Amino acid sequence: MHTESDLCVLLRWCTNQDLGPLAAARVDIERYVRWLQDVRRYQPSTVSRRLSVVVGFYRVCVIDAILEHSPADYVRRPTVPAESPTLGLGHLQFEALITTARKSPNPNGFALVALLGLLGLRIFEACGSNIADLGEEHGHRVLRVRGKGGKVVLVPLPPAVARAIDQAVDERTSGPILRNHHGRRMDRHVATRRLKHLVTAAGIRMPRMHPHMLRHTFVTTMLGAGVSLRDVQIAARHADPRTTMRYDRARKNLDRHPNYILAAYMASGT
Repeated sequence: MHTESDLCVLLRWCTNQDLGPLAAARVDIERYVRWLQDVRRYQPSTVSRRLSVVVGFYRVCVIDAILEHSPADYVRRPTVPAESPTLGLGHLQFEALITTARKSPNPNGFALVALLGLLGLRIFEACGSNIADLGEEHGHRVLRVRGKGGKVVLVPLPPAVARAIDQAVDERTSGPILRNHHGRRMDRHVATRRLKHLVTAAGIRMPRMHPHMLRHTFVTTMLGAGVSLRDVQIAARHADPRTTMRYDRARKNLDRHPNYILAAYMASGT
């Protein structure tokens, strides 16, 4: 899902630089990486992912004899920190958001929060889900999800999530599960605005809110509930357990931060 959009970013950059993508040299790809970092202000993980797409693109060009050498072969990747920079909602914040979304007159907001925060779907998976993807399997209500790389998985629906989806679907028998105010498929931009509105209505103070924070919350809340790292990895559909561990370390670093110990030690004086 990201590959096409990531490649489009490179092509637009080349157009703005009056540079043909197939004429790019290593120094041009390095300038592109610096632009992602310094101008677009992307996180190292995003820059690394987008560079991987560029490397793959030029590798195919070499394999197909379009280019003799890849200009991206020796471009240095940014260092991705071991801990996720994204912070999810705390337990009480998440509860407040769910309650606010459930009471909202717009059922799509509740369904959005449920799909992202209680199922852990990525935003493109949630927005791309259709009524036709709902079904039953071995007595469980399930949602057929098309994930990264087009991989299809069946995700069981807890009763609360099923109710949220049913409210959003209403009596419809086809079309997207999530819709915008015009009755068309919700996209990531509408979803982000809807989440910001709900967060504000719930009285949650966040410097910024974006859909991935709910997927992050899905992981950290599971870990906080005592679910094993392996089971959380399976639920989040992380191919590499180190990805799940990045979320776990971020949670523990905050919960066990020495600031709390110092404040408790000095409580008598404060």
